[in-house]
Amino acid sequence: MNRKESGIKKRKPVVVFICTHNACRSQIAEAFGRVMAGDVFTSYSAGTHSKDAINPDVVRLMAEKYGIDVIKNGQRPKMISELPRADWVITMGCGVQCPAVQGRHHEDWGLEDPTGKNDAVYIDVMEQIRRYIAGLKEKIKQEDDV
Repeated sequence: MNRKESGIKKRKPVVVFICTHNACRSQIAEAFGRVMAGDVFTSYSAGTHSKDAINPDVVRLMAEKYGIDVIKNGQRPKMISELPRADWVITMGCGVQCPAVQGRHHEDWGLEDPTGKNDAVYIDVMEQIRRYIAGLKEKIKQEDDV
């Protein structure tokens, strides 16, 4: 009998998205995680060297293309020390610049940093992250059904 059949309520897993500055890719992942998979896991993001603000192109394009206001959602650049204990740790592809954060599961999504590039590059990265979030949601749901 799995948890659903037994009626036992389990806390949602915590997924943290890590990048160097927590201003772009990890913020996009946190936003999509909240919107697309908030029923399955809780999303946070952080960086090793936090910026003062989320990348303005991220703020603009997430609102224009996806209707997601990352500022109104309460997102802001955070340091790794502000994160709760994680079940899943997802790094954005910043390699050795990303610190080791404890978690039961680790993945690196190997995403290009679109900072300073045109909107098409940002949107391509956003679409990649949407696909990864959808896949992660299914992976976590399957793990929870065991």
